[in-house]
Amino acid sequence: MKIGSFFKGVKKETKMVRWPSGKDMLKYSSVVLLMMVFFGVYFYLLDLIFTFVKGLVA
Repeated sequence: MKIGSFFKGVKKETKMVRWPSGKDMLKYSSVVLLMMVFFGVYFYLLDLIFTFVKGLVA
């Protein structure tokens, strides 16, 4: 009985969710991908700089 009421509640809550449109999903996904590329390049360059400095010190 408890499991059945749980899934009824889940179904009821799912109907109240405001799902994003396809245009919004495209916008948010592109922002996430751009930030991933930006920070990937940023940390790669930091790694190169620290490796270069370590080579000079050692």
